[in-house]
Amino acid sequence: MASSPQLDVLPLEVEVERAARRLADAGVRDARADAQALAEHVAGGGAALDRAGAGRLRDLVERRAAREPLQHLLGTARFRGVDLLVGPGVFTPQPETSSVVDAVVAGLEGLDAPVVVDLCSGAGTIPMSVAHEVPGARVHAVEADPGAFAWLERNRDALGLDVACHLGSAEDALPGLDGRVDVVVSNPPYVAEHELPAVDPEVRDHDPLRALVAGADGLDLVRMVEATAWRLLRPGGLVVVEHSDRQGRSAPAVFARRWRDVADHVDHEGLDRFVTARKP
Repeated sequence: MASSPQLDVLPLEVEVERAARRLADAGVRDARADAQALAEHVAGGGAALDRAGAGRLRDLVERRAAREPLQHLLGTARFRGVDLLVGPGVFTPQPETSSVVDAVVAGLEGLDAPVVVDLCSGAGTIPMSVAHEVPGARVHAVEADPGAFAWLERNRDALGLDVACHLGSAEDALPGLDGRVDVVVSNPPYVAEHELPAVDPEVRDHDPLRALVAGADGLDLVRMVEATAWRLLRPGGLVVVEHSDRQGRSAPAVFARRWRDVADHVDHEGLDRFVTARKP
């Protein structure tokens, strides 16, 4: 006898609760929210799953329980007003970077067709957000890793944003713009070598190592960005650089010698997160 159609349909909420318990048991932060996101991804807007859909969801939940990033499983990362394509080979956008974008957008107020350069762009988290929120800005994104650069271009094309993408090192980026840039911004690698074992497994085991580690003190790339920003910025131009919550003193110290108005800032969670400074 054929099975009743009702027995082959599982309410989404039941599957979400099951998934949330599994993720919580695995030590996943925000287990309920991740379970909801995975269920909605599989259901495609529906309120229930068939048996095949429930099986797909449980497979995804097991991968998330093994600490594969949620964004890799979904294929996208929502950041401010844009959906960024992400996956293996590129740093996954993190919510704390939103405070960095706030500072950039505020620094562009009142400027006509401002020029913005983002160094170490990865998937394009910062440059795509700035281009989306400040339509008149001329945004340049610089990324050294070819794998990450492919994601950067993919996001530029998918979002239809006017962002110039450049494959190359932050150290010698865009010499044709020397002295002409209004804002230089970067979320560079900033994990010290000895800190890597303590990094969340979603990041440590899945993001590219070169997007994470920056020497013995984690400041190698911050120093590189400082030198490049000095070269690129016009007098009075602004630099904004993200750092770890353990670098609230050491990162600003990189800018102390020759910049003015050096200040450190907290993110939306109240943790030390980024430094700003202006070129004299």
